[in-house]
Amino acid sequence: MIDQLTKEFEDCRSHLRSYILRMTTNVEETDDIVQETYLKAHANIESFKGDASLRTWIFAIASNLARDHLRSKKRWPENVTDICREAALSNQQFLQEMGQIRMTSPQGNFEIKEHIAFCFTCISKSLPLEQQLTLLLKEVYEFKVKEIAEIIDNTEAMVKYYLHIGRSKMIEIFDKRCSLINKEGICHQCTELNGMFNPKQKAQEEVMKIEMAREAENGDKEHLFDLRTKIVQGIDPFQSDASELQLHHLQHNRKVMEEYLKKS
Repeated sequence: MIDQLTKEFEDCRSHLRSYILRMTTNVEETDDIVQETYLKAHANIESFKGDASLRTWIFAIASNLARDHLRSKKRWPENVTDICREAALSNQQFLQEMGQIRMTSPQGNFEIKEHIAFCFTCISKSLPLEQQLTLLLKEVYEFKVKEIAEIIDNTEAMVKYYLHIGRSKMIEIFDKRCSLINKEGICHQCTELNGMFNPKQKAQEEVMKIEMAREAENGDKEHLFDLRTKIVQGIDPFQSDASELQLHHLQHNRKVMEEYLKKS
């Protein structure tokens, strides 16, 4: 059974690691939780009854560890991207570091779709913890409602409730903020950053390569959200062409939020 556990753990490690990162926004904490997940699963393998898949059981252990770690922490505000943008523009060292990564790293490319996934992570941290966890499990990692109920040790009815409320809130936030899906949206960071890192690249041409942006005028809000989550599904924040750039940016946002929440 240990061999099966080890194989399943290695098979789902990349998904598990990105899942925990999207909850903690901290690489070191993520790796600690992933390692602790394996150790705890290994130590308790005899308690695995086979009622759920090993993958579901592993994600349940990891989710519990992440919840315990995050439960006492304040949630981020909906306008997190505005707050962090202002902090970034006034931090010359951060901007220089970003420029250096862009120039020297093979994982320092800036692509708009990568920033869409990055933005999803930041905005999702404004949801109550259970809603964020449930939303990620369903919309990004494609667990079924029954499996999510097993992971979070709750009823299927509550899982559906968390999903409905979480989706509705995320759709509302993106609808009023994201200029890619709403021309009146107040956030233009995807195109701003494209101009900063890719000055010879026309931002609007890059935007129109993204299905979500092409369908923005005709697609309903639920469909546009599904297209957004499809983008997130396709990006591993540790392995993408922009991973070093985006992880550095995520570290900055986390530090800014820690200071902001201390004062609030």
